[in-house]
Amino acid sequence: MALKTFRPLTPSNRYKELPDFAEITKSKPEKSLCRPMKKSGGRNNQGRITCRHRGGGHKRKYRIIDFKRNRVGDEAKVIGIEYDPNRSARIALIEYADGQKSYILAPRGLNDGDKVSSGPKAPIKPGCCLPLAKIPTGTAIHNVELIPGRGGQIARSAGQSCMLSNREGEYALVKLPSGEIRKINCKCVATVGIVGNHEHSNQVSGKAGRTRWRGIRPTVRGMCMNPVDHPNGGGEGKSKSGGGRQHLTSPWGHTKGQRTRKKYKPSNKFIIERRKNKKRRR
Repeated sequence: MALKTFRPLTPSNRYKELPDFAEITKSKPEKSLCRPMKKSGGRNNQGRITCRHRGGGHKRKYRIIDFKRNRVGDEAKVIGIEYDPNRSARIALIEYADGQKSYILAPRGLNDGDKVSSGPKAPIKPGCCLPLAKIPTGTAIHNVELIPGRGGQIARSAGQSCMLSNREGEYALVKLPSGEIRKINCKCVATVGIVGNHEHSNQVSGKAGRTRWRGIRPTVRGMCMNPVDHPNGGGEGKSKSGGGRQHLTSPWGHTKGQRTRKKYKPSNKFIIERRKNKKRRR
């Protein structure tokens, strides 16, 4: 996958960088694996906004992705690589010998005609799903389970991967994309390879309208609001949060940079090393 640039004939084309979709081999989705998707506009069942900056956007259909990969020992053939509007990664349509079709996340290097399978005896190649106990250490994996049988939850977005670093008894030590090292049960399954579409983070929309097509509404700074709308609002001129008498906070009162994870969370015992904090820009 690569990004394509445009001649600066219009202001929106000057900095626009979009994917060339060269890896896409199938244009229309499989109807049997699509479901209608209703938009909520970021509101809950009471009509209150629970997720800001949502609304509008192009109509979509949800593609059912097989995150569990529970057809053990059955080999499937890759029919095509498709675009999925609901995620940053590409998806691959596979077909089993009995005619059943399903979608999986398309890892880097997976092409039409390739064979993929799942189970303890599956080969170590991109797209194959195995338990962590059967994957060699040092292998890049994605779509990793946290609880056996629940389905993949970790490293599912474009360009993401984990690293199986070691094993200790019935647990495997996995380095997550954030840098955190975590103990995961060896019975949990993971897919070999790195998620495709790795240039997704380098895309440049080029104009505000394309962001609205994705269903993302504008974000307004709190300092531009009134005191009734935001803790940072009010004040004469460009003041720091109502004349500088308060500290900058979020609308819910959290100090910027404050940790929100619970101190005594039960899953703390599975974390060997915390994620590395990024260096703050001066």
